[in-house]
Amino acid sequence: MEKTIKEIESEIIEEFELFDEWSAKYEYIIELGQKLPPLDGKYKTDENRIKGCQSSVWLNAYEKDGKVFFEADSDSTFVKGEIALLIRVLSGHRPEAVIDAELNFIDAIGLRQHVAVTRANGLASMIRQMKIFALGLQTVNRK
Repeated sequence: MEKTIKEIESEIIEEFELFDEWSAKYEYIIELGQKLPPLDGKYKTDENRIKGCQSSVWLNAYEKDGKVFFEADSDSTFVKGEIALLIRVLSGHRPEAVIDAELNFIDAIGLRQHVAVTRANGLASMIRQMKIFALGLQTVNRK
């Protein structure tokens, strides 16, 4: 049975509870970014680039069987880790679930509190873009 967004968020929170120091969490996020499959170069376009991120971040979304899937890349290993976490939580769910996701894990693992304001803004931009993609797919599916 498929896991809900909340269940995936709980798993991530548990994983991050294993680390005592923020520096260890930071390293883990970088590791997650390094494991993210590379994004096909054809998607590294200005159209797929997320505005509002200090680093270059490209996000592609597609629909399969009524669910939205995300793939992404960044020139920053840490940002790649952030987007890897978001993909893990949001990819493979119905557009409504993506749109409604509260993403409480971000604060629970201390991500928002420990990154610079510019990174926090970039994170918000990535989330917004993923929800916009889901909204677009939801609208297309209703037609």
